[in-house]
Amino acid sequence: MGLPCRQIGDYAVTALSDGYLDCGLELLSPIDMEEAARMQRAANVLAPAAIHINCYLIRGRGRAVLIDAGAGGRKGWGGELPVRLRQLGVSAVDIDAILLTHAHPDHIGGLLDSAGQAAFPNAELLLSQRELQFWQDDGQMSRASERARGNFLIARQTFDRYRAGLRTFHSGEVWPGILAMPLAGHTVGHTGFLLASGAESLLIWGGVVHFPHIQIARPEVSIAFDQDAAIAAAMRAKLLEQACAESLLIAGMHLGEAGFARILRDGGGFRIDYENERGPKAASKGPSWAM
Repeated sequence: MGLPCRQIGDYAVTALSDGYLDCGLELLSPIDMEEAARMQRAANVLAPAAIHINCYLIRGRGRAVLIDAGAGGRKGWGGELPVRLRQLGVSAVDIDAILLTHAHPDHIGGLLDSAGQAAFPNAELLLSQRELQFWQDDGQMSRASERARGNFLIARQTFDRYRAGLRTFHSGEVWPGILAMPLAGHTVGHTGFLLASGAESLLIWGGVVHFPHIQIARPEVSIAFDQDAAIAAAMRAKLLEQACAESLLIAGMHLGEAGFARILRDGGGFRIDYENERGPKAASKGPSWAM
């Protein structure tokens, strides 16, 4: 069975499932855990407390780019990205660049191999300047919890292994045809990536949601991993409104294995639609935030 893929202008974008991480609905707030579980059951989610992990491979114009690299098997999370790449006949040395939405372990764990070396030796590593500064800030690390300090160490080791090809950005075009969209809240430098070509658009929105059926219906619900829950919730609500109004095709690191979806109205709120991801295209002018 082929992997989910969409053609956006010159680029073929393939969703690569890295697997899952074990979590708990109690990390969500403000929402009653029983209500969260009910919403998952109503959506026929088989493992209500598991968070799915996606990466995305973008190929075109003679180059191959990864958006995030999954968890790499750390803590038993994910680790399936290499298998997915092999399914496509793509080797780690074929990857020209890796664009990071942010530097949590489930997004950068796959950047290092079992020996702690760069898993993608020929790739540039691109991330937000604000994101890099946060993880390199000794003051932030000293104030972090013991668990979070481990995340700082993982991020720093990863950046060090890619130091020769490390490049930062603020916003705008970061790769030909790919625009960076600051989406702060989940982390200070959390970033989405927008591909837009004429009438065709795709927003890869990173970690905007972790439990899609819950947080799209209830955008005020944040997860304990959010650095600033209030900012994350406000950003999520605004983004859902825009994605719905413009019928924008979306992709996200914690959507289901289908990888691509649209946001539809549902009464006074929203719902995710994996079934209609080939529905109406965005207006030919492209999404308003890309203008």
